[in-house]
Amino acid sequence: MVRRALISVYDKSGLGELVEALSELGVEIVSSGGTARKIREMGHEVTEVAEYTGHPESPGGLLKTLHPRIHGGILLDPGNPEHGAYMERHGIKPFDLVCVNLYPFEQVAARGAGLEEAAENIDIGGPTMTRSAAKAALLHDTVAVVTDPSEYREVVETLRANGGELTTGLRRRLAERAFERTATYDAAIVEYLEG
Repeated sequence: MVRRALISVYDKSGLGELVEALSELGVEIVSSGGTARKIREMGHEVTEVAEYTGHPESPGGLLKTLHPRIHGGILLDPGNPEHGAYMERHGIKPFDLVCVNLYPFEQVAARGAGLEEAAENIDIGGPTMTRSAAKAALLHDTVAVVTDPSEYREVVETLRANGGELTTGLRRRLAERAFERTATYDAAIVEYLEG
């Protein structure tokens, strides 16, 4: 059952459809700065990452989601007694759905950006959350990771058809796509630097 979702997206297209479905199902949403503002503008409740972690976002937004309460909530398995006790002790709540897409490095590099601008568009937190969620999907089958707005419809339809539950097959397919996304992202950075 999807009870808590973590949403942090650069590309906010199609977000309304996903957030609407999550809200209808009573899913608690935790989100980073700009995404949280967008969700509030849509009229939905959201807890900001900084509020949940108790750690304010750094200047320039360089540190937002790199925090044990975020990654512990993604990677740890609350069904495992040892993990569950650790989570309870440190106030870590599990995430069942992680929706993240990355800074537009490829587009910035394609238009011939200089090194500083290109480096500013290298996402750190996004790929980290993506890989954490994809790993948890494979290890524990507890987390689904959504990395592209084109995936929202299938996720929404599956949630609605199954009373707020996603399938193992869908979680695995999404994990595979997530690793493909981080691989192509890193390859684009290497190609830019080699050029």
